[in-house]
Amino acid sequence: MRTLLLTRSEVETLLDPLALVPALRSAFVAYSASPGERALRVRAAPGGPGTSTVLFPGTAPGVPAYTVKVHAKFPQQEPAIRGVLCLHDAETGALLAVMDSTHLTAVRTGLAGALAAHVLARSDAATAAVVGAGVQGRHQLRSLAGMRPLRRAFVYDVLPEKAEAFALALSAALPFPVDAAPTLEATLGEADVVLSATWAREPFIQRRMLRAGSHVTTLGPDEPGKAEVAADVIRSALFVCDDRALAVRMGALGGVRLGLDAVGAELGEVLGGSHPGRTSPEQLTVFGGVGLAFQDAVAAWAIYQAARRTGAGRELDFLA
Repeated sequence: MRTLLLTRSEVETLLDPLALVPALRSAFVAYSASPGERALRVRAAPGGPGTSTVLFPGTAPGVPAYTVKVHAKFPQQEPAIRGVLCLHDAETGALLAVMDSTHLTAVRTGLAGALAAHVLARSDAATAAVVGAGVQGRHQLRSLAGMRPLRRAFVYDVLPEKAEAFALALSAALPFPVDAAPTLEATLGEADVVLSATWAREPFIQRRMLRAGSHVTTLGPDEPGKAEVAADVIRSALFVCDDRALAVRMGALGGVRLGLDAVGAELGEVLGGSHPGRTSPEQLTVFGGVGLAFQDAVAAWAIYQAARRTGAGRELDFLA
């Protein structure tokens, strides 16, 4: 059995982000409908300024394989999150592929955040605010723009030069203006949809900063001790997460010391129709996603299939 090896640049060429959305929706629904089938997420601090995370096994409807992903998170490095993903045949365990997971993870995370924003935001929401002018902010904004028409976007970063560069690049790539905002308050005050992904360890999005009926997607809190959205925002909103237990253990709820009673629904329940989601134009909604292994399976299988069609990558027999 030969294993396909795929580099970061090959993964980027092979992956069509918006083409993943139907399978991703189905996988979120299946995950929430099967509470006994929870994927594992193991995190450790092996020393130094970073952390190590393993997500496994990633399984999704219609994917005859599973994934095991190993990630290093070192905020001062570029890229800050990097690792490899192993794709195994579900019937035999054969190692089908080993691929760089940096781009894959950024894309599937951005798609999930944008999908939640699209589903939970008002139908007429057309102005977005990006908080954190990094890779994840770019993926979330581009993904949301592919799901609904936007008229304008703003971006804020604690480093103004990063916000300016972000605005320049995204204005050229998207069919609407993207402007750098001078303050966080100015950014949030203009927005129907807020897309936040930072390394913050203290909540900075306060209730008074948000417009009535706005939506916030917060993806920064993905391990213990991180927080972006204040507890008063979550308490006054419909809070939706990808996984209830993880939201408390290491996500947006745990970061501000809230418990399971703050959860309104999982995203899969909203997508599947067992929860109505937003119920009024004035309602505040928040999505807090930690990231789940089935998202890796959806993306990795699409990449593997595209590689087989195009002949991309190279093969290695690890059993030789």
